Formats: sequence, C-alpha cells, structure tokens
Amino acid sequence: MRSSVPRLITLTTDFGLSDGYVAAMKGVILTINPRASIIDVTHEIPPQAITSAVFITSTVWHLFPAGTIHVCVVDPGVGTSQKALALRTAHGIFVGPDNGVLSAALPNAVREGAPEGGGMVHLRPGAGAFELTNPAYQRPEVSRTFHGRDVFAPAAAHLALGARLEDFGPRAERIVALPPFRAQREADGVLRARVIHVDRYGNLITDARAEDLPSDGFVVEIAGRSIRGPTATFGAGEGLLGVVGSYGYLGVALRDGSAARELGAGVGAGVVVRPA
Repeated sequence: MRSSVPRLITLTTDFGLSDGYVAAMKGVILTINPRASIIDVTHEIPPQAITSAVFITSTVWHLFPAGTIHVCVVDPGVGTSQKALALRTAHGIFVGPDNGVLSAALPNAVREGAPEGGGMVHLRPGAGAFELTNPAYQRPEVSRTFHGRDVFAPAAAHLALGARLEDFGPRAERIVALPPFRAQREADGVLRARVIHVDRYGNLITDARAEDLPSDGFVVEIAGRSIRGPTATFGAGEGLLGVVGSYGYLGVALRDGSAARELGAGVGAGVVVRPA
C-alpha cells in the first residue's frame, strides 16, 4: 500500500551547482512524485570525498522528521560492480551507493567492525538493507555514469510514495562502512586524531570528540604547529584556535581566516592532542 502523505527527501552530493546534475535528479523525482518535498543538504561535498559526506550526513539526519528519505550520492565507483542500496533505520531510509557513504545510518557498534579506511560489516539481524535492482523502480535506460539520476532518484521518489523496500531487490546482509569518527587514545593520554572535514570557512574538523579531550586544557599539534586550547568561540582568541564546534568535535580554526590554507592541511591530515 502506498502512503497518501509524501515524505521528505534530502539530497547530499558532490555534484556542485555549475552543471545540471542536481536539477536532473530533482526532475526525475518530481516526475514520479510531483508532491515530493526535496531538501538540499549540500551539493558541495568535495569530489569523491566519502568521509566528508558521511560527516555531513551524520550532523543533520537526526534533525529531520522520522520517515525522511536521505539520498547521498558521492560515487567514485559509479558503473562498477558495487551495489546500489536502500537502508531502513528507525528514523528513516538512506539511499546511495555501497561504498561507505551510508555509514551515518549505522550504529557505532556496527561501524566498529569496519577496518580503517572502510570495509564490509555485518548488519544486525533484522536490519533492512536492500539492493536497488528492480528495473520497475529505475529509469528505463540506466546510464553507467549517472546512477544519481537513473537509480537513486527514482528509488527515493517511489519510496516517498510508499513503495515497499522489499520490492526493490534482494536483502543485503553486509554493506561497506567507515569506522566511527573517534580519535584513538594512547596509554599516556595522547589522542591520535585526523581531519575528517573542512568546512567553507577553512575550519579543520577532527575526529577528536569533546568528551575525549583533556579536561584541564590541551595542545593540538598539526602540520608542525602547536595550538593551545580550548578556545570557547571562534571570536575569543587570536591566530590559530582549538575550538569544540557545535557538532561536538574538536576543530582547528583561524581567527578571520582559513586554518586549512594557513596550515596547508585537509581531510586525512594527522592531528595529535596532548594534555596541556
């Protein structure tokens, strides 16, 4: 049975806005489901940056109503043998390629089984992950290079109309996931962290969580520089700052500038956090 109430669809991609890729996806969705409500999370994920996509998705999905459909397409392996998936959770449905980009939908306990850099994890019993193989829920001609338009957008539109996930294809017992975003603590209390996202201001967001930081202050070491912290706000200090942002992760910022440009650092850069 199809629902009479259209569900929200969010879109997160690395397509940018200078081409027609995003418009193509929206056109397909609205052709199938003219009443769909589409929310752009962002289309400015750096090209092929799966880690950034997972981070961004993890910061917003819980703010949407239950039942929202979250489409995330950062797909450097489009057209290969990787699967296209829809993953049902208690809060909503996540649609995207099976390359780790759907990690934000998984509990940390499941993601802890993923190797560094990402890999296959077993879903918990009863988890609803299904391959998107049924041509009835795809465009008539599926391009090898644009599954966002031909596979994922149609799936989201049909799901928003109330289509059953079980009708899309076979159940997937394992999917690709990234490990949880969490710095590793060493025996002496030092945290080994890394940059997981660079925002538009050039702030370097790390995987060091607020609750793991030394309570009496700390020193952040990155790209040969040492930065004392914490600084309470972006405007409360001078130069490079160690700030816990609104998402609960330690960030490195530059007052009135870009820390990423100042340090020549980006996603994947190593960070050490020592007690002050």
